[in-house]
Amino acid sequence: MQKDQTIVRAEEVLRIEAESILQLIGRLDGNFSRAVDIIYRSPGRVIVTGIGKSGLIGKKIVATMTSTGTQALFLHPVEGLHGDLGIVTKDDVLLAISNSGETEEVNRLISSVQKIGTPLISFTGNPSSTMARASDAVIDVGVEREACPFGLAPTSSSTATLAMGDALAVALIDKHKFSEKDFYKFHPGGSLGQRLRAKVRDVMISGSDMPQIYAGTSAIDAISVLDEKNKGFILVTDELNRLQGILTDGDVRRLVRKGLDISEKRIDDIMTRSPKSIQDSWSLAQTIEFMQKDEITALAVVNGGNQLQGYIHLHDILGRGGTVRISLPL
Repeated sequence: MQKDQTIVRAEEVLRIEAESILQLIGRLDGNFSRAVDIIYRSPGRVIVTGIGKSGLIGKKIVATMTSTGTQALFLHPVEGLHGDLGIVTKDDVLLAISNSGETEEVNRLISSVQKIGTPLISFTGNPSSTMARASDAVIDVGVEREACPFGLAPTSSSTATLAMGDALAVALIDKHKFSEKDFYKFHPGGSLGQRLRAKVRDVMISGSDMPQIYAGTSAIDAISVLDEKNKGFILVTDELNRLQGILTDGDVRRLVRKGLDISEKRIDDIMTRSPKSIQDSWSLAQTIEFMQKDEITALAVVNGGNQLQGYIHLHDILGRGGTVRISLPL
């Protein structure tokens, strides 16, 4: 009896993708070892970036790393270019994913990150690409063909990249001497829900570390504070500490591009009014859901009277020197 053609097609796809992963084995070289050492010796986090399917794979790599002892977070390249670049420091490592190595948004982000002094690791199918040439370590994740019959939809290439991300995360487990005991600490089964019920007030940043100014401050002084605090944003309050607005690095760049003269402006004239915020009584589970829904990485924290209490960033929830570590699902 003739085999169902649907099954035949599915078998072909699985065979092509399996072969694509196996072909990566012969390409493992000093670049892979160098990438592991760069991340292991880094005092910061792994910032993973990519767009489209590469971005989705990047988010899964972040989830795997954060659940196995390597602090990581995902930075969308476009968001990075419009303010979120402020989260990247020279102590971090940027892991950029692009099959072609010529993705414009990713390469623009890389150019900005290089000025910070952040090491770069690339996952690419084109080791001679612009992205690869800028990298401290280049991991070749190229495939001979996609499983898509037209050779257009990322299929084998996405699978290969995902597998290489797992290989990198597991190699780091060995480096960190991450044990089975540690794994259970990060995945406590029934207690996961209890950890997600922890409150925002438990991990938010407040006090002198707050990037805060008062309404009425000159725009020039506001931008100086924005640069000094280096958080990627500043929060604006009135004399009663009620949240009034926000100014981000991206806002300033847009003002510069428009050629707006801000020498006589006040922060009130250039800030975004009524920014998104959460209350300090929110659970971390609620906060993550809110962040994912609106694709934002930092939030002002207020009380019931809209008075500023602090701010919280996604990497604070992921374990920025704290005790709360979670893996974000895709």
